[in-house]
Amino acid sequence: MSTADGTQKIIVSDISVLVVKKEVKNLHLSVLPPLGTVRVTAPFRMKDESIRIAVVSRLSWIKKQQTKFQDQDRQTLREYVSGESHYLLGKSYRLKLVSKKGVPKVFTKGKTQIVIEIEKDISHEIIEKTFLKWYRENLRKIVDSLQPRWEKKIDVKVKKVSIRHMKTRWGSCNSVSKTIWLNLELIKKPTSCIEYVMVHEFCHLIEKKHNDKFIELMDLHMPKWRMYKDELNRMPLAYEKWKY
Repeated sequence: MSTADGTQKIIVSDISVLVVKKEVKNLHLSVLPPLGTVRVTAPFRMKDESIRIAVVSRLSWIKKQQTKFQDQDRQTLREYVSGESHYLLGKSYRLKLVSKKGVPKVFTKGKTQIVIEIEKDISHEIIEKTFLKWYRENLRKIVDSLQPRWEKKIDVKVKKVSIRHMKTRWGSCNSVSKTIWLNLELIKKPTSCIEYVMVHEFCHLIEKKHNDKFIELMDLHMPKWRMYKDELNRMPLAYEKWKY
């Protein structure tokens, strides 16, 4: 079965698999957060039966990865009300709404609170928008501070690093335009995890695939990257329907 965007969906041992055919040389299989969606990128020439065989051969690994995501802690849908918990750079804070006229402000207070100063009776949508704008500004500061150092260390030049809502990825890149995209959700994770995703995408500007050369680049520039990756995947996910 094909979807509207040309992606095929096949069922292998009761597992739904998204199949995308592209101008690539080899098949690549991924299990994506937050729900353990299985995605296969395959060459145009590869037959469906060959794709099925490749998926079957990795069923044990696929189920193991899906179990990890299923067992991972999840926050409930955020309502942006006082007393609610929100993560910032790996730490949990309690939200406090303060009624105050003027331009809305968001800031941390001590080690336990995030305060939103905003006019009384403002809609939930505006409070959420104000909070996410603050999240974005904080992530931008971190990215801008890290980018020059890692460009120099890896010896790449990134034209642009954008922050956006992403459904299934922490980051992505376009090696032709030298553009990197980072998931806004990263602001909830420790700085080391943000740095890991940036280095991962910067290395993809040199090597597109997750092959031995890519692993060598990661090992060279960030020897502890596996630890940071595990830490990132252990952190609580946003909520069941990953709406970025």
